[in-house]
Amino acid sequence: MKVGFVKLGCSKNLIDTEIAIGQFKKNKYEIVNDPKKAEIIVINTCGFIDTAKEEAINTILEMAEYKKQKCKYLIVMGCLVQRYYEELIKLLPEVDLFIKLEDYDNFWNIIEDLIKRNKVEKTEKKLSNSLLDMLPLPMPTSEEFLEREITTGKNYAYLKIGEGCSNRCTYCAIPYIRGPFISRKMEEIIKEAKMLASKGIKEIIVIAQDTTKYGIDIYGKTKLAELLEEISKIEGIKWIRFLYSYPEGITPELIQTVANNKKIVKYFDIPIQHISDEILKKMNRRTNKKQIINLIKEIRKEIPEVTLRTSLIVGFPGETVEKFEELQEFVKQAKFDKLGAFEYSKEEGTPAARLPMQIHGNTKKARYKKIMQIQKEISKQNLEGKLGKTYEVLIEEKSFDGKFLIGRTSQDAPEIDGLVYIEITKENEGEKYLNQFVKCKIKNVSEYDLTGEIV
Repeated sequence: MKVGFVKLGCSKNLIDTEIAIGQFKKNKYEIVNDPKKAEIIVINTCGFIDTAKEEAINTILEMAEYKKQKCKYLIVMGCLVQRYYEELIKLLPEVDLFIKLEDYDNFWNIIEDLIKRNKVEKTEKKLSNSLLDMLPLPMPTSEEFLEREITTGKNYAYLKIGEGCSNRCTYCAIPYIRGPFISRKMEEIIKEAKMLASKGIKEIIVIAQDTTKYGIDIYGKTKLAELLEEISKIEGIKWIRFLYSYPEGITPELIQTVANNKKIVKYFDIPIQHISDEILKKMNRRTNKKQIINLIKEIRKEIPEVTLRTSLIVGFPGETVEKFEELQEFVKQAKFDKLGAFEYSKEEGTPAARLPMQIHGNTKKARYKKIMQIQKEISKQNLEGKLGKTYEVLIEEKSFDGKFLIGRTSQDAPEIDGLVYIEITKENEGEKYLNQFVKCKIKNVSEYDLTGEIV
């Protein structure tokens, strides 16, 4: 039978999807990209914030239309299912099977029950809303990680080092959905990284909900720096990037590891969320304004060429005009190379949803636009500093019109950061550079992207 997949949500969800694809391929199913051709459609959902939930429901309804044609089975998995299992069973009778995160360790047996035996058990077991009662959700086995089907192309792949989160930020539902933080054993991660290198992957992107927590639960202390060093010993891997490093977990050891190891890109993704001490306290964040400012100074002092990315939440309950102005001023002063902002989403079951002084939706939208306008100008100023300089660029694709090669520097994470465009000419014979590293001199900049030529 032919199987089509739809992946929604984050890169951690992407790995779960890749593992599921690997399970189907191992059992001799054919994977197709066109849902019109699929007899089985699998949707991996996100249930993090309102917009993600709406997208998931709309996608399920859209895919359900294919059941009028060739599709025999519609299967839905992921965070939305874990969070709203009972409600979804009643709301979406078009779906043949819902798979919760807690059932991933029994994934293939559940699939076979549906397809071979036409048997579906829709349990009424309800997860506790208390973090104290939350049992750790199972991690996939090492074998499943090794058999996953890489869907991100020839050049980069994500490497998940842990599951869940124990930080308990008041606005976030992830601990309720995915449970507390659980690290994978280092030897399992290294084995998977070697597998990725053997497939020609050039860039490993290390991910978890908070990568700086890696190892604390099983080794008694953070082991991220050591893990990165071990991955760097693997032949064939050229770039190592780690994402989602919370500020309180960035140690002097980690900064020095990034500074001194040639394979680890000089890039920190530090989600600080806000800068007002009062808002940070309401968010249950573990750093304050002074600590954040000092951390930024320390990283830039030790790694002058570093690229800093952050994410912010605007419109959090109690964010007065003055507190938002404080955030704007900080963004102007900090001059992050990359910055993403989100409008606060009131998530049921989270402590922040019960806070007074909730902010009106229109105000949140206006504040989001203001922050992103400030960052757009900062980004262009930062990129103008690259004019005339030469960078190593990984070429990954051609533009739709065939006129440009498109690539990234080590300072740009895939999908979220800027791109480098190189005009294809008779002289540079663009085709031969696909999936290769080239030296590129920067000739022009826009707000987020660069244009250059091969030298």
